Amino acid sequence: MPFWPAHPTSHHSRNPITLKTKTKALPFPAFTAPLLTPFRANPLLFNGHLQTFWTAVKWNDPHTIYYARQRLRNPADGGHFAVDFVVHDAFPPAPSSVEVATGGALPLRTRDMTEEEVAKLGSDDDTPMVIALHGLSGGSHELYLRSVLAPLTRRVEEDGSGFAACVVNARGCALSKVTTGQLFNARFTADLRQTVMYLQEVYPRRPLYAVGFSYGANILTNYIGEECDECVFKAVVLCSSPWNLEVASKALHRTYLGSEVYSKVMGGNMRNLFEINIDNFSGDPRIDVDLVRRGKYLYEFDRDFTARIFGYATVGAYYRDASSVDNLLKTRVPTFILHAKDDPVYLIPTLLEDISSPYQVAVDEGVPYDEVKANPYCFMATTPTGGHLSWFEYGGGRWFARTVVDFFTAFAKEVVEVNPVDEALNQ
Repeated sequence: MPFWPAHPTSHHSRNPITLKTKTKALPFPAFTAPLLTPFRANPLLFNGHLQTFWTAVKWNDPHTIYYARQRLRNPADGGHFAVDFVVHDAFPPAPSSVEVATGGALPLRTRDMTEEEVAKLGSDDDTPMVIALHGLSGGSHELYLRSVLAPLTRRVEEDGSGFAACVVNARGCALSKVTTGQLFNARFTADLRQTVMYLQEVYPRRPLYAVGFSYGANILTNYIGEECDECVFKAVVLCSSPWNLEVASKALHRTYLGSEVYSKVMGGNMRNLFEINIDNFSGDPRIDVDLVRRGKYLYEFDRDFTARIFGYATVGAYYRDASSVDNLLKTRVPTFILHAKDDPVYLIPTLLEDISSPYQVAVDEGVPYDEVKANPYCFMATTPTGGHLSWFEYGGGRWFARTVVDFFTAFAKEVVEVNPVDEALNQ
């Protein structure tokens, strides 16, 4: 890993879309590339593992956000899910972790939206609004997510140029109550679709944007691909997406760190969600509760629970269907992608191994470089290091958060129209 500022590498189509700004028309790469600043990695976090491990350290949390929770019902399956709206009024902290364990609590700095607030929800203002999707088993409380939403929404108070924001919590995540027999699914886009329709109803004049983190980026990619030309988002950002879940799963289990640290931790997090909501699953004939409980790794949970609940014959069938690579080709909104080439989701080197080794280059082929070049709506920036949703710089800041905020701010302020290109040129 380099100890000097790393300049991001750009990947894009030879015939990109054109963004018409208030002053001139610019190709998508010409608009986005100047927003990329060098990544000055913390020298103590000198590879993707250390960068990623540091995300678990909570000693410095400057991004205070308060949420009001609205529970929405999805008519597709009758299930409920939680959408947390950023609010600017502070309120007493949530109960302690001990009280959370006993049930009925909400995450820190989150409260239920009052009936009066629900009744008054809605506005004719044209404030840009961003929808955020968290990673596997995460939620609106995650620091990586708040590191983007806090500066974006703070500007509304400071100078009126910021964003409104909300977070779509996956079923059972962020202490949301499960009302149907399902949890997190990397292919499930119905709750995001329901949220978009709801926001269009209550905020008809607000331009909508979206950002996805890790598995949330995978879900977001599947959604914008499904929506294709009908997608209402002005622009989206995808951070540290796993892209090809089958490739990512196999890569994780090639080494000790991958299987015994990453996969085991993620599998444990999903089993915790399962246990919290066990009353919804204990009588389900599709699953063997004891088998789910005996599993250690993420792929075992997906094999014994997720695949069975959603009707897949095998865990491989689930991973292949949920992978978002092909849907990236279908997106028809400006899509800005951030990826670190030492992301442990794909690269599982030893702690001191150099990222230029042939093994790591081979695994990095799981990242959709060709798909980005084939789609004029895509622009991807890669850095040689940064880990998974990490990018910690010297001094504690996070490069990806600053980059996402700068992109959304510039897009909302400057872009007035997106001009497509002749897609035949990209064949």
